[in-house]
Amino acid sequence: MKLLLIDDHPLFRDGLSLLIQHRLSLPDHAALSLLEAGDLSEAAAVLQAHPDVKLALLDLNLGDRQGLDTLQQWRTIAPDVPVVVLSADDRPATIVSAIDRGAAGFIPKTVQAATMQDALRRVLAGEVYLPDLLGAEAWADEAAEEESPESLLGLSERQLDVLRLLIEGKPNKEICRMLVLSESTVKTHLSAIFRKLRVNSRTQAVVAVARAGVALGPLSRRP
Repeated sequence: MKLLLIDDHPLFRDGLSLLIQHRLSLPDHAALSLLEAGDLSEAAAVLQAHPDVKLALLDLNLGDRQGLDTLQQWRTIAPDVPVVVLSADDRPATIVSAIDRGAAGFIPKTVQAATMQDALRRVLAGEVYLPDLLGAEAWADEAAEEESPESLLGLSERQLDVLRLLIEGKPNKEICRMLVLSESTVKTHLSAIFRKLRVNSRTQAVVAVARAGVALGPLSRRP
């Protein structure tokens, strides 16, 4: 499994590289290969050379881009590669905005090494990682009530497929293409997902999955 770390601080890249390659493992014991880039231009070149990258870890503040514009530009460069944000800016508004723009998770750079290790392990296992949401008043309008894994298992196989792609930041048209479904069918699935998770938006759905701690895994099938 190839990961792409995009960060303009060599020391941080080196430290995270050691953590990923020596202290993390996938449940199926698959090998992890970490690629690195210091800015989006380098990242685009790396992706062209390695089109099989499965996950990007993106710092929001790079030499050629700053803030959430970095994420938006990366989504334009690599719309099919799930991305998890790594940032020192862990304000709730920034986290919500990152999820709104298609991030599949958010890991603050300020967390302890053990927490970073746990967050990365969960992301690599297919879960969504967000900072501790409980008790954060600023999330009140965005976060849904905590859901149990059992409630998520109430979704059909196809609804789980749609939810997995939603978490990866895919727009409706891309979900339609990947699952070979009509737009009306995808909208129907999304409505059912939102209803079962008791949420009203994509962002709230991502938060609900993160709070439940459920690993959705790969798509059930790719037509």
